[in-house]
Amino acid sequence: MKTIDELLAEGVAGKRVFVRADLNVPLDGTTITDDGRIRAVRPTVARLAEAGARVIVASHLGRPKGAPDPAFSLAPAAARLGELLGTEVAFATDTVGESARATVAALTDGRVAVIENLRFNAGETSKDDAERGAFADRLAELADVYVGDGFGAVHRKHASVFDLPARLPHAAGGLIATEVGVLKKLTEDVTRPYVVVLGGSKVSDKLGVIDHLLEKADRILIGGGMAYTFLKAQGHEVGSSLLQEDQIPAVLGYLERAEEKGVEFVLPVDVVVSAQFPDLKAKTPGHPATVAADAIPAGVMGLDNGPETNKLYASKLADAATVFWNGPMGVFEHPDYAEGTKAVAQALVDSPAFSVVGGGDSAAAVRILGFDENAFGHISTGGGASLEYLEGKTLPGLAALED
Repeated sequence: MKTIDELLAEGVAGKRVFVRADLNVPLDGTTITDDGRIRAVRPTVARLAEAGARVIVASHLGRPKGAPDPAFSLAPAAARLGELLGTEVAFATDTVGESARATVAALTDGRVAVIENLRFNAGETSKDDAERGAFADRLAELADVYVGDGFGAVHRKHASVFDLPARLPHAAGGLIATEVGVLKKLTEDVTRPYVVVLGGSKVSDKLGVIDHLLEKADRILIGGGMAYTFLKAQGHEVGSSLLQEDQIPAVLGYLERAEEKGVEFVLPVDVVVSAQFPDLKAKTPGHPATVAADAIPAGVMGLDNGPETNKLYASKLADAATVFWNGPMGVFEHPDYAEGTKAVAQALVDSPAFSVVGGGDSAAAVRILGFDENAFGHISTGGGASLEYLEGKTLPGLAALED
């Protein structure tokens, strides 16, 4: 896999360099609520521009239906990238149409442009190879060189991620190189004790990674909505908490395997519950109560780890040398149910372990809850991509960058 250092050594001045970034940031209308992914790709864009490249930045945002939708425009992301670079960034209002061609043609050495949301074209995500390839052909006409730096999308077999690198000389950007290097520390050269913290809403989203990490981890801590399927599998009442009953056989299998392999599996001992899901926009006080995890009353739902669980999890992280965390411990967006997630984040800050926050909601929680990002070993930009890598899957976007 060619690196951006090698590409820059060959020279990019005057060349049109297509950077597949991940600018898929959360928006409140046109206001970006977390610009972490834009800040993560900024160094690669800046290095190329400083070397005299004509940089074309492309990304998806959200899930439009293969046609333009103003709600998913990349215009706010383009403006924020310009602020971070300290220079004007041109913006094309389409992907491969008249605006994109004119915007790219107007670029001079060292200048940057962003083209509109790639998913406004159905070819980007098509499962039909020919349709996807046709879109990749049109994207390739815009550029001379391809740099893949959108780690959050490398697990997708999409035109700009998988097909386009085959049509242009290509290299991996600095962000992808960093992400892959970190993930190798979690899979190939692990410093022990190795503790994995998994949360989020659905256990089904994490089955593959649990299966794979049972062969590697020393200890697995479970929280979030997925914990209630584990508690139910152990025979406990979970009230109206999120539950995937169809996953109980798989969960029981993992618990048995963990015991056989000597992997410590840790579940909540108390939880914060309420009779109703909180109003996340209003942030008005809810009606939380703390109960034992094996005594959740009927009619209430678990929404966060309780204080005893927070102490327990902090103790289980204190002696770790390596930690991977993916998924919040509760509905962290509401202050009544943020303490579990906050406790895990604080335990990682306090620990000397090499800690990796696995993207998605976990990365968002770290920022929203006010933690210093530099206090963690690495904050990934790709939750789904990180999980699939840890499952041992081949990621199309990484395979496409291999020579």
